[in-house]
Amino acid sequence: MTMDRDGFLAHLATGCTTVCRCWHVLRRDGVSYGFTDHDGNLAFDGIDFLASSGMSARAFQQVTGLAVDNSEAIGALSSAAVQEDDLAAGRFDGAEVRCWQVNWRAPEQRLTVFRGQFGEVTRVNGSFRVELRGLPEILNQPQGRVFQSGCSAVLGDARCGVNLTLPDHQVEVVLGEQDDLGGLWFDGIGALPDGWFARGSLAAIGGPGAGLATVIRRDVVQGGRRRIELWHQPTVPLAVGSIVRLTVGCDRTATTCKAKFANFAHFRGFPHIPGEDWLASYPTSGSTNNGGSRLS
Repeated sequence: MTMDRDGFLAHLATGCTTVCRCWHVLRRDGVSYGFTDHDGNLAFDGIDFLASSGMSARAFQQVTGLAVDNSEAIGALSSAAVQEDDLAAGRFDGAEVRCWQVNWRAPEQRLTVFRGQFGEVTRVNGSFRVELRGLPEILNQPQGRVFQSGCSAVLGDARCGVNLTLPDHQVEVVLGEQDDLGGLWFDGIGALPDGWFARGSLAAIGGPGAGLATVIRRDVVQGGRRRIELWHQPTVPLAVGSIVRLTVGCDRTATTCKAKFANFAHFRGFPHIPGEDWLASYPTSGSTNNGGSRLS
């Protein structure tokens, strides 16, 4: 159904309107939701907009220039639409949001009034409140390449090029035990060296936490078993016997890139860039002061 913007503006000009709002939420895992504040369901662009979702939105604050548009979405938690467990697990964090004003008698007559992302999510007394952040919010984030000694690429992305699907780079294993200090114990992968998964990730394969990942802090082999500590406990607790995926980690140094991954040709750092100690150094009689290379 092609959007008829001119038809919508003409409808507004009549002075007697049948207008509602519809918004579409697309989570980063691909799950899609449609909501409307009309009293009946609507559909366009292949999206069903539900009237029974208990969802509403405040007026949008829209400005010119590069200031950030903002609003809030408010709704009731229900199994038919947004579930509290999904909010708590962070599945809606960073979700894409689009909002239209729609002539509900002729849904092809509509106007896009907002596009952005979910911001902070607050849950209280069976309802939720979501901050909506407009597209200019992206311009507040640092852009461009960082010149530093460590690699600026993300392990496994297009700039890095490491194949994370290799057998020793991603391992699916059963959680055997969880100790009182939060350590997770695994059997059958003790052959990989200490620290192999440090700075990598742990993600649940099935169950309520499926697809949610957290960063690995420490990885140690003890007595043929592997003990892993996480920086933060998963938003959905792991149960003993559940299957998880462990992904290899990288400390972004040139030495690790060359020795662990044989990928130095794609290293995206500057290992010989002077550090703060060099900036504060001064000539001494015991050092070579001929203006030559620091690496000779």
